[in-house]
Amino acid sequence: MRAGPEEGPVSYPGAVAEIRIGTCSWADEALSKHFYPPGTQPAARLAYYAERFDAVEVDSTYYRLPAEEMVKRWAERTPDGFVMHVKAFGLMTRHPVKLEALPTDLRDEAPVDDKGRVDRPSREFRGEVFRRFLGALEPLRVQGKLGGILFQFPSYVVRKEASLDYLRWAREQLGDDEMLVEFRHVSWLDDEGRDETLRFLEDIGATHVIVDAPRIEGAKNTVPTVLALTSPTLYVRFHGRNADTWNKRGGSASERFDYLYSDEELREWVEPLRELSAQAEQAYAFFNNNATSPDGRGGRVAQAATNATALRKLLQAEHVPAS
Repeated sequence: MRAGPEEGPVSYPGAVAEIRIGTCSWADEALSKHFYPPGTQPAARLAYYAERFDAVEVDSTYYRLPAEEMVKRWAERTPDGFVMHVKAFGLMTRHPVKLEALPTDLRDEAPVDDKGRVDRPSREFRGEVFRRFLGALEPLRVQGKLGGILFQFPSYVVRKEASLDYLRWAREQLGDDEMLVEFRHVSWLDDEGRDETLRFLEDIGATHVIVDAPRIEGAKNTVPTVLALTSPTLYVRFHGRNADTWNKRGGSASERFDYLYSDEELREWVEPLRELSAQAEQAYAFFNNNATSPDGRGGRVAQAATNATALRKLLQAEHVPAS
């Protein structure tokens, strides 16, 4: 296991969490082709997924604001107790978004650059985007199925006062919804900035997202695996360890995260997850490796679902509570 901070994680009174395991989408191409039975219609996939996993991340909301009608269908197609964590729309995490990604009535107000991307909108404009995003999630909220809002910040958002100020503001916009924060620039979690970052997240009531990702010497756009809690939620995302494709220009997401963890690599996580889940009130582990690998029998498997199932079996074999 790669090193975390020297001090132990924060402990939350009365905490003992069963680890809920799943994937960072239920609809990517690898899952569609190699997880669902042949002929499964798109509308039936979520229900099939929910029979095998009890939590998922919603990835599509990063690309476009969700529509409440669609969110209502998600709620209807999942059983009681199912949890959906929702990835924040790109504009909410300071990613560039095409003007066409916005609702038509917001496009005239949006400042754009010479590439047709929304460029440095005002806080008021971003606030309206937040309001619409959060409002659309009400069907999940009402049924108790809404987990956290995942804020995956790009690698050019570095640790500085302006970034801290934005995080404070964004946290205020969420109200009672949980904020899950994943950084992609090393300055947040290197030896110099780690303790300050963790204290800051705890102070604003946000959850530190723990990542398993490639270690690339000198790279600024990967962060170390920091085993620490800043809220009662343990949240781990597995991105694979493919250093060769992490910074490949023009590559697809499935290329970047193309990696099938071995059982030995997953076993490295058993004891850290045991310790952290014993100090959390809720715990989640999601796989974002969204390509395919040979299954050894002439076919292929979806990496994320395969590794999610394998991790669950490893944890259960070691008597670590895992759903």
